[in-house]
Amino acid sequence: MPKYVMWGSYCENVLEKREPYRNTHLEGLAAQKESGILITIGPTKDITKVFGIYEAEDESIVRQLIERDPYWQNGIWTDYEVREWIQAF
Repeated sequence: MPKYVMWGSYCENVLEKREPYRNTHLEGLAAQKESGILITIGPTKDITKVFGIYEAEDESIVRQLIERDPYWQNGIWTDYEVREWIQAF
């Protein structure tokens, strides 16, 4: 099954702004991980970017998951890119 890499950006003052949505966001990610579609996800150390790896039948599934996330819907993630990834090792 294809793998996809997601890079996104966080809003300004992310630590404060994400608080109302954090539990719902983490619960959704845990469900994606349990189902096998989400391999890993997390912020860069400076909390300006988010990086994720997904395994899905096609890119549209990954985009739907991202756009249903409360961080996207509430402007915590301000933009994102998804690219199909070829894992060499």
